[in-house]
Amino acid sequence: MGRERQALHVRRLLGLLLLGASPLPLAAQTQPSSSSTAAGDTDEPIVPNDEFDARMPKVEGGNPSAPLPSIDSWIDQQMPSQSAAPTALPPAIEPAEEQELARPLPPLDSVTVPATVAADSDPDAKLPEIRYATQIEGFGKTGLEDEFRSESALIDGKGRADTATMVQQRAREDEKLAVRLLYSEGYYDATALSSLEQGPENALKAIVSVTPGKRYKIGNIVITADPTVPPDLVRSSLPLKTGDYIVAVNVESAEANVGVRLPENGYPFAKVGQRDILLDPATVTGDYTLPVDVGPRGSFRRITTSGAKQAFGADHMEVIRRYKPGELYDSRKVDDLRKALVATGLFSSVAVEPVRTGEPGPDGTEYVDLAVEQEAGPPRTLAGEAGYGTGQGFRAEGTWTHRNFFPPEGALIAGVVAGTQEQGVSGTFRRSNAGKRDRTFQTGITLNHQNYDAYEAFTAGVNIGWSRQSTPIFQKRWTYSYGAEILGTNEQVVVDPATGDKTRRTYLIGGLPVQIGYDRSNDLLNPTKGFRANLRAEPEGSLQGTFSPYLRATFDLSGYYPVSDSLVIAGRARVGTISGVARDDVAPSRRIYAGGGGSVRGYGYQELGPKDVNNDPIGGRSVNEFAVEGRYRFGNYGVVAFVDGGQVYESQIPKFSDMRYGVGIGGRFYTNFGPFRADVAMPINRQPGESKFAIYIGIGQAF
Repeated sequence: MGRERQALHVRRLLGLLLLGASPLPLAAQTQPSSSSTAAGDTDEPIVPNDEFDARMPKVEGGNPSAPLPSIDSWIDQQMPSQSAAPTALPPAIEPAEEQELARPLPPLDSVTVPATVAADSDPDAKLPEIRYATQIEGFGKTGLEDEFRSESALIDGKGRADTATMVQQRAREDEKLAVRLLYSEGYYDATALSSLEQGPENALKAIVSVTPGKRYKIGNIVITADPTVPPDLVRSSLPLKTGDYIVAVNVESAEANVGVRLPENGYPFAKVGQRDILLDPATVTGDYTLPVDVGPRGSFRRITTSGAKQAFGADHMEVIRRYKPGELYDSRKVDDLRKALVATGLFSSVAVEPVRTGEPGPDGTEYVDLAVEQEAGPPRTLAGEAGYGTGQGFRAEGTWTHRNFFPPEGALIAGVVAGTQEQGVSGTFRRSNAGKRDRTFQTGITLNHQNYDAYEAFTAGVNIGWSRQSTPIFQKRWTYSYGAEILGTNEQVVVDPATGDKTRRTYLIGGLPVQIGYDRSNDLLNPTKGFRANLRAEPEGSLQGTFSPYLRATFDLSGYYPVSDSLVIAGRARVGTISGVARDDVAPSRRIYAGGGGSVRGYGYQELGPKDVNNDPIGGRSVNEFAVEGRYRFGNYGVVAFVDGGQVYESQIPKFSDMRYGVGIGGRFYTNFGPFRADVAMPINRQPGESKFAIYIGIGQAF
């Protein structure tokens, strides 16, 4: 006969391991013998009567009625007399050392309970604590000993227990843990044995001895599935290879990848079945079989929606979707739709699921509808913030928002600002996803009063604009905004910086602001690599006596370089200009300023640049700024050291001279939303009237 193959059939073994269940021991499959007969299958006596009688002791004299001999006398008759030939000597006794080595480990139940515990006759008395040591043997090069120790019941007990029985129970649990860990890494012949030894002063030693055995590898890989497009879609989605070790986590991850890739490539109803693994101890391999029900290949059709309380209907969801009807189904586009619905902030719950229609679609597909189950959330929000800044004083702002006052997604926003140096009210209408995904339309009015060292202004304005901006849920690579604004402002103006003389002037200003941004950073609030660039230009005209057209423009660039997992170097640069007009023909509130938390830290708000005789800033027509930060993170905390520099100039082109610098240090507390920031900075070579230091607090990094 050929080589006999011993096979072990394992079903659902890896899944049980990952769920934490204790796996059953593997046993060789055997077949019952065809010649065996179960007890009770026949009425024949086990021993025939004649044979039974022949084995009975004979009665003296052949009298059946005579009494039977006693047991002792019968035994004496059967045993040989002392005069018989001597019997063989028993085998020689092995040396004591060899007997000790051959003796098996004592079972757990044989451990002697310390006398102090057993002799205590008072049931209410507090029993003395049992102390024990733990010894782990046999994991070797498996790399699992650290994981075992982190989960061990014996080690978790810190060497103390109420009774010896408790130590025994922990040791048995560790046996199961060791075997489970070894199975999860492919050691299917693994065994574990625990024992207890009693040492001096009633101390115990718990020993867990592990025998990993051989490690099994994947043999043949067989996938049972209907044909797909492309033909190798299922196999290419399963990242397992013949010769890989059978590691539970890797197998489960590979199968999960199949469940993800198929819906991404047109199979929304695919289901991954239960694997079979046939282990062969002779070759130390396991043949792997995976059934997959791919289901029909689908293409998008339409959206349906349901729910007792709906924020908006399916027609607006059709605006938000990124796919086109008739396109091949892709679960990533379904997830994108779900995220976009969540980003509206109008739902307390929302779910999107594919639904079979049974109707034929293009290219041999079946049309698939998306069913949206929605529950509208509270549409109103009341928010507020308050703070204090050097040069800005105390400032509090509150807003009331109805996010769906004009469905769909038509928000009405009312705001109020109250502070020592700024007061104002505003009203805004905003429609999100206005006719197109991610496009926002906004219009509003403002009434505002500002009283800073640089200027005092009473302003009223209206604005209108369209934009595409990043949000915490969707960080976009390209962003933009464009629109128009008209405002009238009455401002206090320094007419002669040498004397400080001031007067009031009224300006009528119109502008067409345009902004475009490009973001390749990896996070909106806490970037650690990549860069960002932003350009803003606003052709503007000012009517004050005569009409003065000019262009206001700024360019910002920031970059982030990870030196290590803990240290990031971040840098920022900014230049700005007002060209086409003299500085004094520009309203003070529209001039360029620098200094403060979003500019050059260490200085007060708008503190840098040209000043009058009273040391008050009067603004300029150009600016250059830079900042460098070293961000070091440890856990949820971090420290930041930074240097900022910048200056404002009266000329329309920045001169990059007479730079002013600030240095500082900050702390970070990292949350799920973003880092909480607190920075302290001071100016270098401080001038009269400038701040000694400044504190900045906010959410997100400084840039």
